[in-house]
Amino acid sequence: MAPTLSVIIVSWNVRDLLGHALDAVYSAGAHTLELQVIVVDSASADGTPEMIRERYPQVRLIASDENLGFAKGNNRGIGEAHGDFLLLLNADTLVLGDALAVLVNYLQEHPDAGMVGPRLLNADGTTQSSRRRFPTLPVLFLESTWLQGLTPRRQLARFYLEDKADSEEQLVDWMTGAAMLVRREVLDDVGGLDEGFFMYSEELDWCHRINDAGWKIAYTPAAEIVHYGGKSSEQVALARHIYFQSSKIRYTRKYHGGPAAEALRYWLLGQYVWQSAVEGLKWLAGHRRELRAARIAAYRRVIRSGLRQYSAIAQPPSRT
Repeated sequence: MAPTLSVIIVSWNVRDLLGHALDAVYSAGAHTLELQVIVVDSASADGTPEMIRERYPQVRLIASDENLGFAKGNNRGIGEAHGDFLLLLNADTLVLGDALAVLVNYLQEHPDAGMVGPRLLNADGTTQSSRRRFPTLPVLFLESTWLQGLTPRRQLARFYLEDKADSEEQLVDWMTGAAMLVRREVLDDVGGLDEGFFMYSEELDWCHRINDAGWKIAYTPAAEIVHYGGKSSEQVALARHIYFQSSKIRYTRKYHGGPAAEALRYWLLGQYVWQSAVEGLKWLAGHRRELRAARIAAYRRVIRSGLRQYSAIAQPPSRT
């Protein structure tokens, strides 16, 4: 009997990309897997639900009237999944070749592995950075900020697993969330994603809990999936700032304690204050004033949010 695979895709206003993603999923899994596909649509305004109903009647469509976010949306899909294995897949991806079967086979052959991820590719075919070790406090304070260059080089290289080639099958601490295959038993042990993370860091937290429960997490380059990246979140760039940083703060609180999290919050807010001042000086100097004014307005909204989730905008994006 073929393994049962449930593919869960959370989508927000990426109808055309989602159609390509679904075509690739069905092509990859048609002959080797018993396939269930679930699309959780987060109140798209681009006709996504209608497209699914018309072109993919076999898809289990969950059409929400609100934007659920990455964690809650995937948990809704997980609740409807019946597969032995569950693949959380971004809507802006393209499964290549037999990647689905390769991922499922890996978990079948490695019973101590709870999760496996593929090699992610950029649109030009280059490898996308997706493998990580758990972040240290210096990494949490500096990585993905405008002061990233101050991060100790050895710590940053360790975080990005630069000591291991991306062509090498390997164990990792965590991986970015564009494509993550988990076995059903993992959900029984640790549950789904923490819905306190609206977007960003939820896969980091999930992998931390999976590791803590004794499961291994693996990366196999034999499976390849193209990830176009950010096609929903780029529609609302301000929200991306707020949710990325506030999720980092939440993760820090869970694993490094409240004082470290509050120190991180004020450190990050201070950076936005500084950047706003820099942009103001450039505006006064008459340099690209329209751009400077837009940035100042955005940074001020970030500052007013206090980097607390759900406080800054009415309709934040989903994860893709």
